[in-house]
Amino acid sequence: MDIIFLKEFRIKTLIGIYPWERKVPQTIELNIEIALPSRQAGKSDRIEDALDYSRVVHRISAILDQQHFSLLEVLTENIAQMILIEFGSPRVKISAAKLDVIPGVKQLGVCIERSRP
Repeated sequence: MDIIFLKEFRIKTLIGIYPWERKVPQTIELNIEIALPSRQAGKSDRIEDALDYSRVVHRISAILDQQHFSLLEVLTENIAQMILIEFGSPRVKISAAKLDVIPGVKQLGVCIERSRP
């Protein structure tokens, strides 16, 4: 299965359960692997046959701009479902991490993998 990936995608968003986290955007880091629905792009060399990375980034940015999430688990689930449905991916793996929020811990987060039925 062919996979495209986005590594170390850093973006500011409102995330968390504490009152200050509802007001102060935090930087999160996303690492995403997206299984391609077909291998056609590798044969045709046409963007029309490929999954457009910039559209994925734009949709993730829009989701994070429009909604506050309390938990990283819900944030990653929303992103995973969007990729599966809107981009037709058969499988997606996402890790989401908050950066430097606990002294001595560089990253803390969650990793999920979802597939279409």
